[in-house]
Amino acid sequence: MAKMGSRKHLKRYKAPENWPIHPKEDKWTVKTSPGSHALDKSMPLLIVVRDILQVADNAREAKIIINKGDILVDGRPIKDYKFPVGFMDVIELPKSEKIYRVLPDEKGRLILHPITKRNKGFKLCRVVDKTTLKEGKTQLNLHDGRNILTEDQYKTADVVKLKVPSQEIKDHIKFEDGTLGLVTGGKHIGERGTIKDITITKSSMPNTVVIESASGETFQTLKDYVFVLGKEKPLITLPGGK
Repeated sequence: MAKMGSRKHLKRYKAPENWPIHPKEDKWTVKTSPGSHALDKSMPLLIVVRDILQVADNAREAKIIINKGDILVDGRPIKDYKFPVGFMDVIELPKSEKIYRVLPDEKGRLILHPITKRNKGFKLCRVVDKTTLKEGKTQLNLHDGRNILTEDQYKTADVVKLKVPSQEIKDHIKFEDGTLGLVTGGKHIGERGTIKDITITKSSMPNTVVIESASGETFQTLKDYVFVLGKEKPLITLPGGK
C-alpha cells in the first residue's frame, strides 16, 4: 500500500514551496498528473480549489466540485482533481463569475490574480522550443505544454498571445531589448522591468539578461528566467495594480 501511495500521492514535506499547504498538517498530499506543467512549476487543481479559492472545506468536497465541471482552466472544464495548474493559466468559476490568472508573487509563490471577463479569453505563452516541419510549417513548443503549428516565424523565448480555448495566435512579443520582462525563476523571481541587454554566449556559459526595474535599479538574471509581457506596457494586468 505504501508503494501505491507513493505513486499517487506526494509527501507534504517534499511538495514545492509554491504550494500553499502546511508540511506538518498531514503526511501526504495529492500529486499532480503528468501533463502541461512540471511538478515544481504547478500545483494540483484540488489544492487551488480547497486551499487557495477555499470553496471547499476538504478534499472530498473539492473533488465533487471539480468533477461537476464547475472549474474552467483556459476556457475548458477540467474534471481531473490532479490536473497541473501553472503559470499564466486562466482559472474561471462561472457560477460565481470569478476569474483569475496564475502568476508568481515576489517570493515566487503561485497566486491567483483576479482579472476581468475582458481578459479571460487569452493567455501569454513562451516559446521554449520549435521544430521545422514539412511544407514550411513550424511547430512551437510552449511553456504550458502546448504544441502549436504555424507558418509564421518565431524564435525561442518569444511570447505569443494565445486565444483560449481555440489556441489561435492573436499577437506576438519578440524577446528583445526594450521589451518588458517578468522574472520567473532565480533570486529575482517575481520582479519585472525593461530588458536592457541580452547576452548570448556560444559556450557552456548561460545566456543572461540585464533588466532595469521601475525604480531605475538594474540586475542580471538568466535568459531562461525572463518572460516578456509586452512592449511599452504589459498585455496582462499584474499583482500590485500594475
